[in-house]
Amino acid sequence: MTAEANAACESFMKTLKYEEVLRTEYRDLADARASIREFLEKIYNQKRLHSALGYMPPARFEAHQKDAATRRLSL
Repeated sequence: MTAEANAACESFMKTLKYEEVLRTEYRDLADARASIREFLEKIYNQKRLHSALGYMPPARFEAHQKDAATRRLSL
């Protein structure tokens, strides 16, 4: 793993820990999994801005990348 990838993983884990796990009381493991999955899908991927992605959420960044690739193929 490169240093850049390692830094990104560490940043992700810190975000998950401080923005979801430490702020939530889970009833059991199933509740924790469901809550974390919802956080990742609705907040982390859809709304949270990422400096490594040009301050876009991952979902918007991926859509932008696909649009750019489609435009290149059309030329």
